[in-house]
Amino acid sequence: MFPMKWMAGVALAAASAAILAPVAEAKKPAPAPRPAANFASDDDAFLALRDAARNGDIGRTGELAARLGNYAIPSYVDYFQLRPRITIASEQEIRDYLARYDGQAIADRLRNDWLLELGRARNWTLFDEQYPQFVLNDDTQLKCYALMSKAAKGQNVAKEARAVLVAPQNYGEACPALITSLAQAGQFTADDIWEQVRLIAESGVPGSIRRIAPLTEVSETTLMQALEKPDAVLARGPGNGRAAHEVFILALGRSAKNDIERVVPKLVAAADRLNERELAQAWAQIALQASLKLAPEAAIFWHRTTGATLSLEAQQWKVRAALRVGEWKLVRTTIESMPASLADDPTWIYWLGRAYRTEGKIEQAQKLFESISDQTNFYGQLALEELGRKIVIPPRAQPVSAEELAPMAGNAGFRRALKFFDLDMRFEGYREWNWELRKMNDRQHLAAAEFARQKNVLDRMVNTSDRTKSEFDFTQRFPSPHRDVMQASTERLGLDLAWVYGLIRQESRFIQNARSHVGASGLMQLMPATAKFVARKIGMNDFSQHQVNDINTNIILGTNYLNMVLNDLDGSQAMATAAYNAGPGRPRAWRSTLTRSVDGAIFAESIPFNETRDYVKKVLSNATYYAGVFEGKPQSLKARLGTVAPKGFAPTELP
Repeated sequence: MFPMKWMAGVALAAASAAILAPVAEAKKPAPAPRPAANFASDDDAFLALRDAARNGDIGRTGELAARLGNYAIPSYVDYFQLRPRITIASEQEIRDYLARYDGQAIADRLRNDWLLELGRARNWTLFDEQYPQFVLNDDTQLKCYALMSKAAKGQNVAKEARAVLVAPQNYGEACPALITSLAQAGQFTADDIWEQVRLIAESGVPGSIRRIAPLTEVSETTLMQALEKPDAVLARGPGNGRAAHEVFILALGRSAKNDIERVVPKLVAAADRLNERELAQAWAQIALQASLKLAPEAAIFWHRTTGATLSLEAQQWKVRAALRVGEWKLVRTTIESMPASLADDPTWIYWLGRAYRTEGKIEQAQKLFESISDQTNFYGQLALEELGRKIVIPPRAQPVSAEELAPMAGNAGFRRALKFFDLDMRFEGYREWNWELRKMNDRQHLAAAEFARQKNVLDRMVNTSDRTKSEFDFTQRFPSPHRDVMQASTERLGLDLAWVYGLIRQESRFIQNARSHVGASGLMQLMPATAKFVARKIGMNDFSQHQVNDINTNIILGTNYLNMVLNDLDGSQAMATAAYNAGPGRPRAWRSTLTRSVDGAIFAESIPFNETRDYVKKVLSNATYYAGVFEGKPQSLKARLGTVAPKGFAPTELP
């Protein structure tokens, strides 16, 4: 099995995010003092301080902070000392910190932490004072607490709550508490409660179901049985009354994850005991799982869901299932019924345009394509081609002047970010860097990207330059470091240089020592087993695992592996890109479910792994622009995507 890889830095983000979680240990007695450690440098002591904060070790953080009185980043020394104590620190101490570092990213982070504690304590007076000052406003739990505060004052927030309660993986304590308070206040109906139960079950985070189980007419045990032992529930049938029927519907969806063919007869047999709405909801449960399995009959099931309440995820999979079988009317009607939060996404604007064009509504289709054709993303590029134009590199903006560059070199947030990058604390570095970009215009973004280039922080250069809307510098957006090594390796194999660079840009953003949370390493993010396999296949007999981050070795192994999967998948860059991320067996399996030849964009859009779907689209979009940069002529993303035709699954020795 070839594990899916993540962007470099995810492991560091996850580890650092642990610092931000509520620290129950802060309420326990401090551990006994330990002997002072000898550190080679203050940087080592600072890293130890971060770890102590992550572990909620109040005594240790105090000890380490005391020896870092002159450290280069005092705001983080103070933060790591205060964060484990946030449940017991005085209000004044927290206010002092916020005032001392007002305007910094880390102060906004601490306000986020404090607001979570204020919400848990239901201290709405302080919460309401502080919440408007939370700049990023990107925490779902805080949005739920804010609505709880409004509801506590008698305001009707049901509509706002429905818009917020769409991603159960981010609910934490706050969102189930909001659901409960709205149900108790009569603002949420039984329909809202059961919709949330189904959504939570669909998301795979059942813990939240336990928190809202008391709002249903069934026990927590019964609800969890529908998720954990669905076949036993199905064997009993739908029972009587709404609650029993909803439990039966939950069990249908859970069981369909394992065996759709066995579940469909169960629903057919029970159909006369369910009302029209319940039957539609039951078919929706099966249709979603059939879509995720790329079953050809998924579209048939979706036709039976009229009147069902669909999650945002289900609505998107309804379109994808229709695309795979060429049901353009279903594509159109589903997108037209989407809420604006989905319908305004370039993905669905593009596919609605395709549906209109298929139905002969040329003028409507052209307007939709025009509306996104200036976007430098996968669907912006495809829309441009639908208008009969090719993809070209925009004129390069006027070079950044010394006067424009000087403020970037003097930016305190950027200096903190660079320090964090030196310490391999990329999560903290990204937070500081991105915080400074928030209010910058295009020229300032280009200057910040140029500063990153000069500091050899290529991932920040790419990310920053990507933000410009009207002025562009594609030498920043699409760099090609190590060109001599890359060109030699790709020419020897006959590989498309632009494609390989497009893949590296997505894999590692050119961070040489990048390492994912699953252990993939280097520019081309090779897994240890894959690196060893490829080295053996190409006769690199002296290969050892420590070489995987060596630029030459990483490129040689990565390009050879990419060439292997490309040849194994009939030269399809779309499938080979998916294979590089998710393993060669999966795109073959996805292809085997097709009932007809589809264009590569449909294959890419219907990939059932969120990460891989996004990865394939971005890599091939990148590759198209790289080709434009390298060749200096118009390009076609559609030609690069090609078509994907059905073919039987064939085993291979590739890992």
